[in-house]
Amino acid sequence: MQDISMHILDIARNSIDAGASRIIITVEEDESEDMLRVTIEDNGRGMDEQTVKRLTDPFFTTKGKKTGLGIPLLAQSAREAGGGISVRSAPGMGTTLRAEFRLGHIDRKPLGDLTSTIVALIGGNPDVEILFRYRVDGQEYVLDTAEIKRQLGDVPISYPGALSVLRKEIAAGIERLWKGGRDELGEGARNR
Repeated sequence: MQDISMHILDIARNSIDAGASRIIITVEEDESEDMLRVTIEDNGRGMDEQTVKRLTDPFFTTKGKKTGLGIPLLAQSAREAGGGISVRSAPGMGTTLRAEFRLGHIDRKPLGDLTSTIVALIGGNPDVEILFRYRVDGQEYVLDTAEIKRQLGDVPISYPGALSVLRKEIAAGIERLWKGGRDELGEGARNR
């Protein structure tokens, strides 16, 4: 996978395949700690301890395929950028996966198109509630599809007009935080 947003999409799809009706995606950039954290929490079926231990094995999968490369590739990407992954899960209790990357590490993959990733998850899975949090140096942007669905009333969240508005809202929220307090010439060229 060429960027971190594609890893997020893959892990969120795993959550949906595990029966999750709510997924919380948190992306946090913390320059003071030189850390990029991605956390994906779900209320799906969860996994037993033995399954969690085997998640980084590329020849192990719970989906009936021969290989499961998503989590092993994410773990490799995190390690290459001076970080790692952790997974907490229990049957019937959902799963929390956290990946950490050194923000300024030369081998860290770019964050990618978070807006398109979140919009694709919302549009393709209108029955799943998605809470997206993006944090930069202590400031936060939050989008909660449960609240948006209440505001939309009878209009489906997957309606093209609704998705178009969401795309603009998410992009503006991310950009607002990313630019907040940064010197245009100093940090603007950073590998987001």
